[in-house]
Amino acid sequence: MDAEELLNEKTGGKEEPKKDSPLVSLERDLKFFNESIREVAVEIMVEGLSSHPIFIAHQHEIKLGEVILDRIELNTAWSIHASTIEEFTERGIIKTELKERFLTTYKNPNDFMCLFVVVPEGANFVYYPYVKS
Repeated sequence: MDAEELLNEKTGGKEEPKKDSPLVSLERDLKFFNESIREVAVEIMVEGLSSHPIFIAHQHEIKLGEVILDRIELNTAWSIHASTIEEFTERGIIKTELKERFLTTYKNPNDFMCLFVVVPEGANFVYYPYVKS
């Protein structure tokens, strides 16, 4: 048997089982992180850093925002970084000319966490409601 056969395992005509969407594990982690993320969002707003906190959810290394919840330390699937709309526009992730349009869709940060979810296929903004305790 050569290396190619070892790497490309045959399924014997059967379909490979579908992998769960990474969003399933993200939702599980967000429920676990809920209170911590809310506290950081409030802190960002109260300290006047920004009225628009953004949290980056990822499973790889990212140089954006500040690490607040590390997946390795917490034994979770996702890490969370805290950032702001100001950093996103400074870094060109949100183009300056599109900032106003982004703000019209930005949900109330007291009720929703604004997440920039980064997966190998790309990244997108998602709003996830805080779980009421």
